[in-house]
Amino acid sequence: MPRDPRHDPSAPAPQGTDLVTLGRRVRHFRTAAGLTLDALGAAVGVAPSLLSMIENGRREPRLSLLQQVASALGVTVADLLADAAPSRRAGLEIELDRAQRGPLYATLGLPAVRASGRLPLPVLENLVGLHRELTRRATEAVATPEEARRANTELRLERQARDNYLPEIERLAERMTRAAGYGVGPLTHRTVARMAEQLGFTILHVDDLPHSTRTVTDLHHGRIYLPPASIPGGHGLRSLALQAIAHRVLDHRRPASYAEFLRQRVEITYFAACCLIPERAAVEFLGQRKKAKDLAVEDLRDAFGVTHEAAAQRFTNLATAHLGIPVHFLRVADDGALFRAYANDGLVLPADVTGAIEGQLVCRRWAAREALERRDRATESYQYTDTPAGTFWCSTQTGTTAGGEFSITVGVPFSSATWFRGRETRVRKVSTCPDEACCRRPEEVASTRWEGAAWPSARMHQQVLAALPRGAFPGVDDAEVYAFLERHAPEPGAPGRAG
Repeated sequence: MPRDPRHDPSAPAPQGTDLVTLGRRVRHFRTAAGLTLDALGAAVGVAPSLLSMIENGRREPRLSLLQQVASALGVTVADLLADAAPSRRAGLEIELDRAQRGPLYATLGLPAVRASGRLPLPVLENLVGLHRELTRRATEAVATPEEARRANTELRLERQARDNYLPEIERLAERMTRAAGYGVGPLTHRTVARMAEQLGFTILHVDDLPHSTRTVTDLHHGRIYLPPASIPGGHGLRSLALQAIAHRVLDHRRPASYAEFLRQRVEITYFAACCLIPERAAVEFLGQRKKAKDLAVEDLRDAFGVTHEAAAQRFTNLATAHLGIPVHFLRVADDGALFRAYANDGLVLPADVTGAIEGQLVCRRWAAREALERRDRATESYQYTDTPAGTFWCSTQTGTTAGGEFSITVGVPFSSATWFRGRETRVRKVSTCPDEACCRRPEEVASTRWEGAAWPSARMHQQVLAALPRGAFPGVDDAEVYAFLERHAPEPGAPGRAG
């Protein structure tokens, strides 16, 4: 029959005891009693080195030894086993010790600092403060889905407050495209290359980019590496190159948090859009179409040689600031989940309790989902939708990717529909969402028949804003990137560019 550890002198300290705290409490009471390690060791009959390991949390003492130590120090065993640090300094020592034993500190490759009694208190406070900040930044950089969604929500609301228009980036892009020779129409690949050359960079296409990257910029040798062209003449590679250029012209630094990473992504995407559809040319084009009451996203798309989604998002940048038209934009997956959205026209976007919209289901009556049910998807479809927030006119185009079908919608309040092609549509739907009776609640006949008789297996949704692994840049495999640069670096002695 096993012995009760409470009455067994050979038993170890009670299970769950924090050895670091225990050790600091032993040291606290020893120094308070005015005893050295040698003196206490002689009193309890053990070597001072063993007591030192116990005080540093590196050796678990037997209960009998704890009883002897407690007796020699004039305290109880319960005093030694208490959970609280015996003093503020001891608490700091414990925190420093735990931080240096953690996986984050191990990645730094630095030697540990022993939190001895001879370590000055200001130095101890400084080290603990640095560890706290290091942990905070690493936690933000990891970006849990909750942190990512919170940061993205803040950015969306900030853009909404500015009508999704960033004049500083507009002016910068306008200057650079003009200096590179842009005139009218689509921005050519050659013009993009000249923009890179203005900054001292050469664009190179490679087929072995690291899996965790879209582009890699070699700051030392002045190279921007892009994937090979999959669609000759497509705007995708131009956009990637422009986003890589944007990091340089916007003076971005290594992001210290996931929120900063997202902000940089918004800014480089905006810069690329400003270059692909330059403000001056686009506003002139849209102004003429508005005067003719013939605004259409598909025309903006074709005039500047970009995707429908790029044209739709660019329209949101310019519509309010230059045309006086409030607008909303939606990208919705074939299952009705919201992938990306923006609205400054009063449309109420579906959101969770935190205000995040990613992954939320849009109403089945909205044009974004109705369009996915149409057979003819070659052109834009138009629809009016009555909602609790008012009536909206929408233009929707559908598309297909490897991940499934999706729809791109640009919409405006009823009063602004007069400027758009398709305003004469007779298609009109009524949505009362978020009232579940609108489109979420099953019909009574079906509910009666299948309640308790159906067991669907849910498909796991890949979260739009998932946690990213920690690294020098969120989500990037640093080792893979540096190995890539080693493979492609010029031979020693070749001309380079200061980083």
